[in-house]
Amino acid sequence: MPEQFDAILLLSFGGPEGPDEVRPFLENVVRGRGVPPERLDAVEEHYQHFGGVSPINARNRELVEAIASRTELPVFFGNRNWHPLAEDTVREMAGAGVRRALVFATSAYGGYSACRQYHEDIERARDAVGESAPELVKLRHFHDHPDFVRANADAVRVAIAELPEEQRDAARLVFTAHSIPNAADAAAGTPAEGGHRYSRQVVEASALVAAELGIDDHDVVWQSRSGPPQVPWLEPDVVDHIDELHAKGVPAVVVAPIGFVSDHVEVIWDLDNEAAERAAEHGMGFARARTAGPDPRFADMVIELVREHTDGAPARRLGTVPAAGCTRNGAPCAVDCCVPQRRPARTG
Repeated sequence: MPEQFDAILLLSFGGPEGPDEVRPFLENVVRGRGVPPERLDAVEEHYQHFGGVSPINARNRELVEAIASRTELPVFFGNRNWHPLAEDTVREMAGAGVRRALVFATSAYGGYSACRQYHEDIERARDAVGESAPELVKLRHFHDHPDFVRANADAVRVAIAELPEEQRDAARLVFTAHSIPNAADAAAGTPAEGGHRYSRQVVEASALVAAELGIDDHDVVWQSRSGPPQVPWLEPDVVDHIDELHAKGVPAVVVAPIGFVSDHVEVIWDLDNEAAERAAEHGMGFARARTAGPDPRFADMVIELVREHTDGAPARRLGTVPAAGCTRNGAPCAVDCCVPQRRPARTG
């Protein structure tokens, strides 16, 4: 049966919007993870290369406007790691009289940081506001939604057309998503599923986009890894993979950031700078597909996800890998779904 809601909250990761905000933002991101300062120094340089401004907040504000133009529900915007912080936004919602809202998190996938941590963000924000906090229901994963798949496919078509005509037919299509530790991927999902929900969803989304394009063969690689080198993360890295393609005589590569819904510093640094420069060193053609978020079908998809709850609309899915978030009746993810990694206590 349809449910009653009186607002939408777009919940995202957040990003700095000025040079002085970069370090505090990064410290928020890694709080409690034991990341050494020198690693933050390196990442801070990436942000400062772009004037200390990540495009993610601007893209999310554009998405808020696009969603608001398609619904009568008020649309709010909050972040996990930087202003506007989720706690402040939920307080604003409570002050506006919102009692029950749907939450669209800007990640298509499962896993701890991609899904379960957003549930934790929601609970933290509600706890900060107290008894007046509205009920917040997170929408489901959308990695295999037809609009998401087709928006990504059209972005790849545009990227292929950017290559010299003589390179297009032989160009290799490479999908990329944010790497995570192997152990975290193994814990993504429920034990009954066998875990690996994050990587399986990324692989399935990539296959669906390739099928939409009529491309029989493609690669799935990873980017933006961090942490100590002795900890295994999902591989291969996109830059290393470009080296391998060059060694095989591939003349050009089209990189599609399937794991991201909008541009931010990790996308434009890792792909538009590092990956593009490595391809240029090899004399390879290179084109990067845009992210799906700015495509009008993406906002259409958000409204459709909302209507699954408000109007009882059917859930359109092209894939078979389990999706979660919240079902139409508001049931949350299973208690053992996508549990975070537990680091052993230090001794000595």
